[in-house]
Formats: sequence, structure tokens, C-alpha cells
Amino acid sequence: MNLLFANDTAGTYPPSLYAATRDPSPARPALAGRMRADVCVIGAGYTGLSAALHLAEAGRSVIVLEAHRAGFGASGRNGGQIGSGQRLEVDALEKMAGKAVARRLWDMAEEAKALTADLAKRAGQRVWPGIAHCALHPSEVHHAHAMAERLARDYDYDLIEPLDREGLRALIPSPLYIGGDIDRGAGHVHPLNLALGMARLAEAAGAVILELSPVTHIEHGESAGAPSRIATAEGEVIADHLVLAANGYLDHLEPSVAARVMPINNYIVATEPLGARMKDVLTQPIAAHDTKFVVNYWRPWGERLVFGGGETVSYRFPRDIQAMVRRPLEQVYPQLKGVRIDYAWGGTLAITMNRMPCFRRPAPNCLSASGYSGHGVAMATLAGKLMAQAIEGTSNGFDVMGALPCAPFPGGSHLRFPLLMLGMGWYGLRDRLGF
Repeated sequence: MNLLFANDTAGTYPPSLYAATRDPSPARPALAGRMRADVCVIGAGYTGLSAALHLAEAGRSVIVLEAHRAGFGASGRNGGQIGSGQRLEVDALEKMAGKAVARRLWDMAEEAKALTADLAKRAGQRVWPGIAHCALHPSEVHHAHAMAERLARDYDYDLIEPLDREGLRALIPSPLYIGGDIDRGAGHVHPLNLALGMARLAEAAGAVILELSPVTHIEHGESAGAPSRIATAEGEVIADHLVLAANGYLDHLEPSVAARVMPINNYIVATEPLGARMKDVLTQPIAAHDTKFVVNYWRPWGERLVFGGGETVSYRFPRDIQAMVRRPLEQVYPQLKGVRIDYAWGGTLAITMNRMPCFRRPAPNCLSASGYSGHGVAMATLAGKLMAQAIEGTSNGFDVMGALPCAPFPGGSHLRFPLLMLGMGWYGLRDRLGF
């Protein structure tokens, strides 16, 4: 089964709140015949669009091939949260790579936030400040408070405010959580409009974006100076450099990366307009997420609550997404029991074994970045810039990320699904039992 088309109609954005409120974005033509470019980018999400923008601004000729529409995948369906740091916290990164590298990775994550905010501003998109981190257990509250102190002391980041039960509930009126923190340096954005804005910026710089052009085959150049051939059903691109930015949809195009990057599905709903009830859900226009393994995350959009929760590893989305997400929604907010849900949608993201992005050089003239593990709005945007810089001859940032361990899933791309289903089933049971 081709994951690109397992759950979606070709070229049609999913029935999400984001699609219903997206900025105008004219359909672009598909690839037809042969084209030549300095760089071919596969995928028009944050990674690919950022790479295309930065390469075009550097004077390169760039062609972006997108199987559906710009921002169609995870970039246009996610929770819109622009979080601080990497997917792993600094203590885990220090153990993995040492304090000096952990600090470099933190600084890169701060650069990622700043870059995303700058591109959002250039594209006319607003970033709302603030993300709350909601803990269920005393040990998690203690860890959150200790981490806030450590970041302020060792990483010069003092924008996280520890919160006790009362402090958190003053922001998040939910009986489920007992404390946490609020990161005023993080934020949230309309994710699809951010992607569409980045597409406009890339095209204004000279990049060509071709939609409805799923790639069927890649022939890598045999040496650093030899061009690659990227084929679709209706044409081909000959390019000196290739950027793989398909994330969870990469699959058969590059098996060495696909073995290390696992696509999983996540689900979101948007409620009816809550009106005056919104103050009983969020007292400020902040986003939030919690400490569950299968994380719940939410944010306001006008008078609606956008709430994400639930994951599956199978190719197919469940038949009733609304019912799947309603359960954690009503656990977090019992006061919303029976609330009407106006939108329900799923999306495919990608994870790695250690939850850090997978940066690879699959061939002499090919760069790949993927596997953002639910932390991709800012990091994917930075990844595109880092790949553009590497093509331009400055690869320090790319090489720092590429040096991190990125082991293949047990069983490679063939057995990773059943093995991950077992692991996710266990952690999901722990969430349900309250461990």
C-alpha cells in the first residue's frame, strides 16, 4: 500500500480546520517532460520549502516535486506548536553527546524558533506566544521545575516559569494535571498557512513548485559531480543536487533512510465555537501539551479548541477519528463532555528510535532530513536551511545533526511496524492505567 494515497484523495487537502481556514493557494502544475535544475527537492513541507527558499535566495535554480499540494502532509496538519529545544531534553542530550554538543543543539533549536518566527512574519502569519507543559504525577512536576532551573542556569534560557497545581489551573482549567510550567519563549501558529506562506516566499525567490508529481524512481549520480535523475509518471528532473524532504512518506525511495524513520499517524479534532466557555478551557491564548507517552496537545483557534490525541501505526486511519480523540479530550476537559466536534482529521508524521531527527547523506549529491518525532515545526524549517547551507558549502550545522546516532528500527523497514505496535501498545496501556 502506498502511504501517500492510503488515506487521502490526490491533491485534496484533508477536511481539517486548517484547510477550511487556509490562505488562497492556487493549484500548481504537475511535472511534464524533462526539466533541469541545480537542485531538486522532493516534498513541499516545511523541510523542502525552507530548503527551496534558502537555495533560491542563494541563486540556485530549484525544482520542488510534491505528490499532492504544498503543505499537504504533516506540515499542514499538525498542532502548530513551535517548541523550545530539541525533541530530547538537555539532560538526555548531554548523556548522548556531551555537554558541549548538547549546548550546540540547544542553540540550534533556538535558531530554529527564530527562523520560523521570521519566515512566519515575512509570510504575513502570526505566532502566538506561550506553551504550557502539563504534568500528571509529582515526579513529573519536580522534573519540569528542575529542568526550568537548569535551563536558566546552564543554557541562559529563563523564559520558563514553573507552575504548581494552582498556577497551572489558572491557565489550564483541567482537573487532570497537578503542575508543570509555561514556556513564554515558545509559541504556536496556523501550520498550513505557515507552509503556504513559505511556498509563496520560495516561488518569489525563483523556486519552481510542481504539485501532483509523486516521485517513482531516483537514480543517484555515481560521484559528487554527476547529476541525479528523479522520475515521476509524467516526466523527470535532472539535478546536480537532491534534497529528500518527504519525511514519513519517503518509504521505498531511499531504503537506508526509511529503515531509520518510522511513519506513524496522529489525530486532531476541532470543536464547535465555545463562546464564553473558552475561558473554562484556556484562560490565555496559549497552547499546551501533557506528559503522557501518547501525548495530548491543544490550542485555541478563535473560539474553537483544537485538540490532538491518539496515535496508530497502521497505514489506514481509523474510521471514526472523532470518537478516538473525544476520549482524551473529555478526560482533559470533563466540562466539554458531549461538545460538538466540527472537524476531525489525521496526519502522518515520522519518528526515529531515539526521537532525534535523522540527517543523512544517502549518496554523494544527496541530503536527507526527516524523523522529527512530533517536534518538527521549527526543526524541520531549520533542517531545510541546513541542507541548503550544506549544498552551498557550509555544512557545519548539518554535520552536527548528522553525527547524532540514528539506528535503524529492529527488523528494518519490514518488521518495524509490528514491533513498534507492540511497544506503543504497552505505553498506551501505561497511560490508561495512570502509570
